[in-house]
Amino acid sequence: MHAPDPQRHDTYDYAVIRVVPRVEREEFVNVGIILSCAGAKFLEARIELDEARLLAIDPQVDLETVRRHLAAIEVICAGGPGSGPIGQLPQRARFHWLTAKRSSIIQTSPVHMGRCPAVGSAIEHLMAKMVRVARA
Repeated sequence: MHAPDPQRHDTYDYAVIRVVPRVEREEFVNVGIILSCAGAKFLEARIELDEARLLAIDPQVDLETVRRHLAAIEVICAGGPGSGPIGQLPQRARFHWLTAKRSSIIQTSPVHMGRCPAVGSAIEHLMAKMVRVARA
């Protein structure tokens, strides 16, 4: 057996999760990241809903519905019992299902690719860069 290579970098795919409260206006708030890495057998969604930002775009948005749909993304990524029929699919199939183009209140960006030595740090980096708003 070979020792782990410290220079090895995994290739991963990711998409930004967006809430689009009024689809016809095409305004959205980035609320999370879905990251898939086949080499590390990794599929995870991290979500941080900034309700104040979302309400600034649409004061009438149904926050409970948004929360419920975002929670479903995390459950599908985790898979296993209670994740429904989509959650039972292989990881890559779940990722592709979650990132499929749709015109609903919850959407994802196009899929992007990256490389990193540790996918856990990659998803955290993407959250900081793409989702969190820098505070003054």
